[in-house]
Amino acid sequence: MEAFFIEAPEKTSIREVHQPIPASGEVLLRVRTVGLCGTDLNTYRGLNPLVSYPRIPGHEIGATIDRVAVDVPETMESGMNVAVNPYTSCGVCPSCRQGRTNCCQKNQVLGVQRDGALTGYVSVPWQKLYVSDHLSLGELALVEPLSVGFHAIGRGRITAGDAVAILGCGTIGLGVIAGAKAMDAQIIAIDIDDRKLEIAREVGAKWTVNSTTEPLHDRLAELTHGEGPGVIVEAVGLPQTYRLAIQEVAFAGRVIYIGYAKEPVTYDTKKFVEKELDILGSRNAMPNDFENVIRYLERGVFPVDEAITEIVSFEKTGQALSSWNKNPSGITKIQVRLD
Repeated sequence: MEAFFIEAPEKTSIREVHQPIPASGEVLLRVRTVGLCGTDLNTYRGLNPLVSYPRIPGHEIGATIDRVAVDVPETMESGMNVAVNPYTSCGVCPSCRQGRTNCCQKNQVLGVQRDGALTGYVSVPWQKLYVSDHLSLGELALVEPLSVGFHAIGRGRITAGDAVAILGCGTIGLGVIAGAKAMDAQIIAIDIDDRKLEIAREVGAKWTVNSTTEPLHDRLAELTHGEGPGVIVEAVGLPQTYRLAIQEVAFAGRVIYIGYAKEPVTYDTKKFVEKELDILGSRNAMPNDFENVIRYLERGVFPVDEAITEIVSFEKTGQALSSWNKNPSGITKIQVRLD
């Protein structure tokens, strides 16, 4: 079977690999749809410190069960369409012992620390699968990134009435908006692309701000009666947005960081203490986040077609990454169809 490789920064190829054989407790999946995310783009750019080359990317997966090995429940059958939890956990590190397997110290994500799903077939433990009879393969491939946003809502202890500002309205940012909307929060979506802000409004943002055309500080002050948002979620991963979150959040507020900054961030730490902030990281997602997102998508309220910027064939994956690299702000989500 063929697999797509990122061989080195800005160098890709398609070459033959062996089809995996599922071990006991595993399910062989025929990969149907894979979403490309900012992690994949940074791998392509050579800016992902967690990746070694060559690497098969792909951790946002919509797949069909091809066959099951022994020690797999009878409820898992050939032909079922599934989403995949792409994370591993060791079970013994400090985070695992606390039940926070999403941030396992030895976690390996498909397509990052180990080869991913941009290939014909992958074999995964049956416990990593989420079945839905109602979602399309494209929707199933959206489950993982939206789950990351839902997880951040829990980390931020967001409740009804909270004023929540989201920096970045890519797919993960849209997941934050959807999760915050479910909690009946008052949502301010911030981005530099008007199309992404339109989608954010459809998902549930009450207000939107284009930070390139409006004075962001003044607009946030106006919307929050001069206090600043009580919660800010950073879903961009730039030093300036890391600092911006600290500057603009309200006193006694909460800042949740999802995006990885690609270089060291310099702070005026006075604000940490002066505002007595809760500064929280949010990594990956937990099984209940996947389940909540599937139930959310099954309601049919998420603007799937608008959120997927482009669908490309397997053969054009390298070209899609190259184009995205040249115009990063204009892309919400690229999906690769493998059949």
